[in-house]
Amino acid sequence: MPTRGLIARDLRVAVENNEILKGIDLTVEPGRVHALMGPNGSGKSTLAFTLAGHPGYQVLGGSATLDGEDLLALPPDKRAKAGLFLSFQYPAAIPGVSVANFLRTARMSVRPEDLNPAKFRKLVFDKLDTLDMDPAFLGRYVNDGFSGGEKKRLEMLQLAILAPKYAVLDETDSGLDIDALQSVGNSVNALRESDEGKDIGFLVITHYPRILKHVPADVVHILIDGRIVKTGGPELADEIERDGYDGVREEVAFKAAMDEFVVAKAPIV
Repeated sequence: MPTRGLIARDLRVAVENNEILKGIDLTVEPGRVHALMGPNGSGKSTLAFTLAGHPGYQVLGGSATLDGEDLLALPPDKRAKAGLFLSFQYPAAIPGVSVANFLRTARMSVRPEDLNPAKFRKLVFDKLDTLDMDPAFLGRYVNDGFSGGEKKRLEMLQLAILAPKYAVLDETDSGLDIDALQSVGNSVNALRESDEGKDIGFLVITHYPRILKHVPADVVHILIDGRIVKTGGPELADEIERDGYDGVREEVAFKAAMDEFVVAKAPIV
């Protein structure tokens, strides 16, 4: 049986010949929330785009699988069909394309002939109700004139309609005020509590721990300089909020120094 999970092993990635990810080991299980935190430039978005198949990212080594299927061997559209969803940090506007048509096209792309028009309409309105969203969204053009909070909530509606196996939320909290952040958090939690969403594995990528107050994480990873340097429970996010990333950097540097000391003092045999 294939191993379930969104799994990266020793994943190394470069952008324009500059190595950004330097050996990522990560497993996101179904139904669990993993948070990936790190300062700007640490490689968080690089990991998200690499998993999604962005052509600007060069995989130097390692592997990435989704429930045992080799993601790196698939083009981006096949990765989506395999069950991977990416929520963008800055969703693009598509003037002239209604949200309703966009959602229908997206669903048909990943699940052809899955639902007839009547069943799809029911699905959409059920999800609007679950996420407490105004049906007027459907008639608007995709992200055209949307506020930051509306853009992110529309991404959550897309997530609900596509019902992927794993969702990567790339700095979903970026640019949101407190009310909008709480609204997005409520949307994610409502989705997770639904029958279709309870088995989705989430990778929440963020710079600040504030979104984790609304979307509690089961596991927190700290990414610095292209490497996951520390993994722990939800309390790790509180540690970052209290001490910042400098505390983790100092801890990692101290451990590295101690390891070098132990090696230097080891007897020669």
